[in-house]
Amino acid sequence: MCYFLTMATPLTLSEVRSMLPAGLAAHPVGAAEAATFRRLLPSAQTVATLLIGGCSCDLVRVRHPDPREDERHLRTRYSRMQLARDQIILQLERHRHRPERSEPPDGWRNAVVAFAAEHARNAGPTLYLLQFGPGYLPPSPGRVVTRTRAEVVAGGGHWLEEDCPVIVVR
Repeated sequence: MCYFLTMATPLTLSEVRSMLPAGLAAHPVGAAEAATFRRLLPSAQTVATLLIGGCSCDLVRVRHPDPREDERHLRTRYSRMQLARDQIILQLERHRHRPERSEPPDGWRNAVVAFAAEHARNAGPTLYLLQFGPGYLPPSPGRVVTRTRAEVVAGGGHWLEEDCPVIVVR
């Protein structure tokens, strides 16, 4: 279990992928999951999870150079979830899987901020959902936050709220 950032966009998957910084991948979610997002953003054509390796953790947290320190936060969350030791090990292996590409000069958090701002400018309203869990979880009904491109840029890496859909507009 790691952080996962899923987006719903009016663009096609290939258009999304062409806008991504090197090292960031977009993987489509299943049809049932996509339908849940489309209820929140009817103009969405594509629903995909943004990943660096096996998870989206780098988009949310800066990795510590010492892997044990880096994983401390995850281990704490896993313990609160009362996961068995073998499940924790399996999840940490997923987290450790990273591409060979190095981090962008300004870091992944700033790269995803720039991507979200540019994406909203080109594609219009786009929904993002940050979650911590075993992979994709459907967004829970409730509040949806709308943020402008300017708010996303001004907020740096703090424009996402865990478990709260955020729609980024021009």
